[in-house]
Amino acid sequence: MLNRFWSLFSYDIGIDLGTVNTLVLVRGRGIVIREPSVVAIHKKSKQVLAIGTEAKRMLGRTPIAIEAIRPLKGGVISDFDSTEAMLRYFIQKVHQSGSWRNPKIPKPRVVIGIPSGVTEVERRAVQDAALTAGARQAYLIEEPMAAAIGAGLAIEEPEGNLIVDIGGGTTEIAVISLGGMVINKSLRVAGDEIDQDIINYMKMRYGMLIGDRTAEDIKVEIGSAIPLKEERETVVRGRDLSTGLPKSLKISSVEIREAIMGTLNQIVGAIMEVVEETPPELVSDILERGIVITGGGSLIRGFDKKLAEETKLPVWAADDPLTTVVRGCGKVLDNLDLLSRVRVTGGLR
Repeated sequence: MLNRFWSLFSYDIGIDLGTVNTLVLVRGRGIVIREPSVVAIHKKSKQVLAIGTEAKRMLGRTPIAIEAIRPLKGGVISDFDSTEAMLRYFIQKVHQSGSWRNPKIPKPRVVIGIPSGVTEVERRAVQDAALTAGARQAYLIEEPMAAAIGAGLAIEEPEGNLIVDIGGGTTEIAVISLGGMVINKSLRVAGDEIDQDIINYMKMRYGMLIGDRTAEDIKVEIGSAIPLKEERETVVRGRDLSTGLPKSLKISSVEIREAIMGTLNQIVGAIMEVVEETPPELVSDILERGIVITGGGSLIRGFDKKLAEETKLPVWAADDPLTTVVRGCGKVLDNLDLLSRVRVTGGLR
């Protein structure tokens, strides 16, 4: 009851703490923050210089004394101090209206989505970072469960739902029934690996060095999983490895599809493994309901068609797939009974 009382006065928030982007939802207000998971620090003093969008602008452009880093890799914390600073920044940004500085306003409850394959130590690191950053309580729920709730699936019914969340650091695959995950797989192959495929292709094929941001732009602009009716082209600018001078050239969606197909096939193969391990009764439900795909990776052109062709199952993309996890975190903030059933850990330090 005390939790419910304090919630009337605090800005309780849900966080999708992603490898590439962090989304923050405030209960009753919706999504208020969408910023890159990037922190810029001074190498010697370790002082945080910028966080989020401002820090991302520094990627690949910083002087020797400044380093722009992503504090999460594969969906888990690789730099605790930077993650804590980033969470503190986002929590305080939610409270920037002035209530944060009012000691009478309680600190927020926080629900954070985490990959299903993380260890207990990694879970504790996320929870401790949130509590140190200013949360009153920090609850963790697994991303495929949060994505399923955010996508509006009937997770508490005695029927099977197959959800696939392709993020930046991990691909989360789970069969959910009766409010729990019957089978799940967390694959640390996702959007970042697709970007790396493009970087490697440009290096091997054209002797050109490009950065992560350029690779991501290429993926979004012309990336595809199946042949397109009208193949696309884009101009890529980078550095010639043989001369060290700037270089630009035109590449096609056919080439990029060739570059990323290995990673896409790996993701599809993992989904098929989960289907093969699913009990027959739940497979019949999935055959009727189909596979639900979410996350930034699901937006690659034709991926839904490729997955449907390979699995022989219906496939449909969730509405606004980039926000399903944080929307799921928001829904459990409104339903404490559901939160108590689906959380993996949480509470006070």
